[in-house]
Amino acid sequence: MKIIEDLKEIFQYLKHYKARTAMTMFGIIWGTLTVIVLLAFGVGVKKQMAKNMHGLGEGIAIVWPNQTSIPFEGYGRDRGIRLMPDDIELIRSEVKNIVRISPEFHKWGSVIRRGDKINRPNVTGIIPEYGIMRNIWPEPGGRWLNDLDISQKRRVVFLGNRLRDLLFGENADAIGQYIYIDEIPFLVIGVMREKVQPSSYSQRDQDRAFIPMTTHMSVFGQRYVSNFVYQIGDPLLAESVRNQVYTVLGNKFRFDPKDTETLWIWDTNEFDQFLFYFSLGFTIFMGLIGVITLVVGGIGLANIMYVVVKERTREIGIRRAVGAKRGHIMSQFIFETFIIIGLSAFIGFMLAWAITSLMAALPLENVKEAVGTPKLNITVAMITILVLSTIGFLAGYFPARKASRLDVIDCLRY
Repeated sequence: MKIIEDLKEIFQYLKHYKARTAMTMFGIIWGTLTVIVLLAFGVGVKKQMAKNMHGLGEGIAIVWPNQTSIPFEGYGRDRGIRLMPDDIELIRSEVKNIVRISPEFHKWGSVIRRGDKINRPNVTGIIPEYGIMRNIWPEPGGRWLNDLDISQKRRVVFLGNRLRDLLFGENADAIGQYIYIDEIPFLVIGVMREKVQPSSYSQRDQDRAFIPMTTHMSVFGQRYVSNFVYQIGDPLLAESVRNQVYTVLGNKFRFDPKDTETLWIWDTNEFDQFLFYFSLGFTIFMGLIGVITLVVGGIGLANIMYVVVKERTREIGIRRAVGAKRGHIMSQFIFETFIIIGLSAFIGFMLAWAITSLMAALPLENVKEAVGTPKLNITVAMITILVLSTIGFLAGYFPARKASRLDVIDCLRY
């Protein structure tokens, strides 16, 4: 077959000029390696940043009631706003884009005791959907709070994993055992599965104790919500939802919805938006570095192909003299260029895969927690293939075009 014959001829020529072939391929190999590794590191950084932030929760906002800062409809400033659980349900019914919402009660200073082990963590009263919003999941064998715990005001507690370690011992089985909160017995129903949480708004979840909201109100006598947490599905709706929350509570408590001091809102969706644009810019920057490296390699390949055309001028003249068409001469040189690009790209891919696999296997947990683990993906591969194909075509087209337009007589005299 003609393709097989062409391949044999191309490989014989590449074998004959080993040093030149190696130098040409090195630029493409290095460019391919650079593109894939840099973009893989970019993907790893993005995933790790998202993982770190979402230890707090995905698409959530935390809201603290505060004081009014401007007069409104006859009411003066510095008027305190205090919310009750019914106000949280009002927000749920009025703001349709909120997927989940939970009030949160905090009690500091209460003594949690088991035997001679004592701690004073944040005892938090919430409702079941709070766990989903905050990515709090139980270890095997335990469970999270449920609706019956709320309705029956059960004295049950869900412990953070570090608090469990302190009270029961590291990784001990605490399910089904009792602890005392201010000398009141509580049954341990679950322990939090360990998670990455570099930020918090009161205390790390691993150090907290969670009890049903109704139990918290009954035991500690708190009527007013410390803060509430809500979750939305689309980060692009974050600003609209915040405005609606101000409007709903402004109508209820008679304050100006534009008075942002009345409610302090920490909206993690803003970080998601920042993360999106940061990762996009980071990826584009890393991609440009790799593409520039590939272009430099492509220029070197084009120069080599011009040299090849010059060396094979007489051969081209002979082929043209025996009937070879311009298109055949042109396609042969383009085909040769793609063979070099293909081999170089394959080697570059293999080296990149080896490097990323090695990085993933190394026991560098502190580094991985900071910058993540590089990860190859389909998008990176497709972009690299597209760039390489474009560079390969351009690097081969112009030398091949020159070769196909050489005059037969001049070639034979060369």
